[in-house]
Amino acid sequence: MHPISYTDVTAARARLKAHLPASPAMHYPLLDQLVGHDIRVWVKHENHLPVNTFKVRNATSALTALMERDAELAARGVAAASTGNHGQGLAWAGARLGIPVTICVPEGNNPEKSAVIMSYGARLVEAGATYDDAVAHCDALIAAEGLTRIHSTNNADVLAGAGTLTAEFLEQVPELDAIVLALGGGSQCVGAITVRDAVKPSLTVFATQSEGASAQHDAFHDGMPRHGQSVNTFAEGIANGSTYDMTVNALRAGLTDFVLVSEASIAQAIRDFLRITHNLAEGAGAAGLAGLHALAPKLAGKQVGIVLCGGNLDTPTLRHILQ
Repeated sequence: MHPISYTDVTAARARLKAHLPASPAMHYPLLDQLVGHDIRVWVKHENHLPVNTFKVRNATSALTALMERDAELAARGVAAASTGNHGQGLAWAGARLGIPVTICVPEGNNPEKSAVIMSYGARLVEAGATYDDAVAHCDALIAAEGLTRIHSTNNADVLAGAGTLTAEFLEQVPELDAIVLALGGGSQCVGAITVRDAVKPSLTVFATQSEGASAQHDAFHDGMPRHGQSVNTFAEGIANGSTYDMTVNALRAGLTDFVLVSEASIAQAIRDFLRITHNLAEGAGAAGLAGLHALAPKLAGKQVGIVLCGGNLDTPTLRHILQ
C-alpha cells in the first residue's frame, strides 16, 4: 500500500543533510490558548527553509537521487509544471546541484513566484491559460529535449523527501500525539504515514483541505478517485482538483481523518500566525491551524503538531486578508 518505505525516507535524509538545515519546531503558549481544549500546539516552521516551503525537501531529494542514479541524465536537465512552490523548490535545488531546470507555468502565473523561479536561473515557460495547459506543454518539452520529469506528487523520491519532515519533527518533539497537515497532492501526508508506521504507530495523522478544493477529501471518504474537479480557493498549495496514483490509496489507508475548512478559516489562521508567531503563512501553510480548530474537540489534552509548510503569500492577497 505504501508507495515508499521508511528506508527511502532515511536515504533521503542522508542526501539532504549536506544541503538543508533542520527547520525549527516551536511552541507558542498563545496558540494553545487560541485552540483551547487543553491542547499543546507545536509548529514545524518549514517556511524557514530555502524558498520558504517544504517543497524544497521534495525537490532536493528528487534531484540528488537522480544524480546518484544517472549523472548524465541529470546533466541534461529536468522539467516540471508548477504554479509555485514545487517550481521554486526545483529551481533552488537545480541551482545548488548544477542541474538545468525548466518550469512550465500558466500564462499570468503569480508574478512573485515566477520571479523567484527565474532568480535561481531556471528556465520559466509560460504556456496556456490553465495548469493543465502548462502540463501539456511540459510533456512536449520533455519529449523533444530528453528532459527528466519531476512530478510534484507521482515521484517516489519526492515523497521520500516529504517524509523527512515528519521524521525530523518526531526527533524534535517525540511526545507528539497527533499531526495535522494540509493536503494538496498528498506528499506531506504520505511521508508522515510512512514515518508514523515505522517510528511511532500511536501517532494519529490528520489531513485538511479547503472546501473550495475538495477532490482529495472526497476521494478519501468515498473511495472514488477524482480528476479535474472544480477548484475555488486562494490557497494555491492545496488547490488540487484531482487525486494522484501514488498517494490516493496510501492516504485512504493511513490517514486517521480528513476534514474540510472554509476559506474564511484559512484567512483567519494566516492572521493568527502573523499575530502570534510573527511568521507569514500562505494559504496552504495556514490550513493545518485551520484544520486543528475543526479537530480540536477530538484532540483534547493532546500534544499536536501542525506544519507551517509554506510562507509564499503574494502581496495583493496578503493585503486583502489583512484588510
